[in-house]
Amino acid sequence: MRGKQIRLERIMNRQTRRTIIVPMDHGVSNGPITGLTDLDLAVNQVATGGANAVLGHIGLALYGHRMSGPDIGLILHLSASTCISPDPNEKVLVNTVTNALKMGADAVSMHVNIGANSEAKMLEDLGRVAIECMEWGMPLLAMMYPRGRNITDEHAVEHVKLAARVAAELGADIVKTVYTGDPDSFREVTGGCPVPVVVAGGAKSDDLSTLQLIEGAMEGGAMGISIGRNAFQHRSPTLFVQAAAAIVHEGRSATEAMEIIGERL
Repeated sequence: MRGKQIRLERIMNRQTRRTIIVPMDHGVSNGPITGLTDLDLAVNQVATGGANAVLGHIGLALYGHRMSGPDIGLILHLSASTCISPDPNEKVLVNTVTNALKMGADAVSMHVNIGANSEAKMLEDLGRVAIECMEWGMPLLAMMYPRGRNITDEHAVEHVKLAARVAAELGADIVKTVYTGDPDSFREVTGGCPVPVVVAGGAKSDDLSTLQLIEGAMEGGAMGISIGRNAFQHRSPTLFVQAAAAIVHEGRSATEAMEIIGERL
């Protein structure tokens, strides 16, 4: 598994063992949304701010991850759906581990909605991809969301900790999931998951609320963040990532991190 360890170091900070990932896979689900019209610019902005990796589909490798600007890790997303699908919670595989290796990816990712009607198929795909990742030494990030007809609160700790544990049990190396609302309850998620957990950012929000979410998640045992819209749609993606890095990698508070944004805008 030496190859997997080497690749993991490309998407994590070697000193802190934590990570800032900026997902840019929204082009498949939502089209050319604000902040992602120019993928090359978007990658350069967050890389300049200190992000450890960007995440997206094949298009990110083709059009956004070019030989310019600061170095940054590449995670290729293997599953997809669109916002106009009859069931947007159903994710299908659109790429392979071996193709991601050929394209220079440092890791791959998959999305699984626990509780969805198509949960069984998504778990089958997750297990198969995890085994393939073990064979090739490719790190696997599993995006695990409690979403389905019988789930009224996707942030409920009992659902979130189940989703995270499922991913670890099936072979994921990193788990991305939602924040449960406070450090104590999120500690139940990270404490019950034997692999690193990174927190999702969710819908676009104001700076302080997002930074407070990051601070709470880190206090609750998260090993980093995977935040998209609040980063690439920010009025200054570079400054937002710098502020997030102050919390994730330096242990500073949300209030202190806000000064980074406020002082320079």
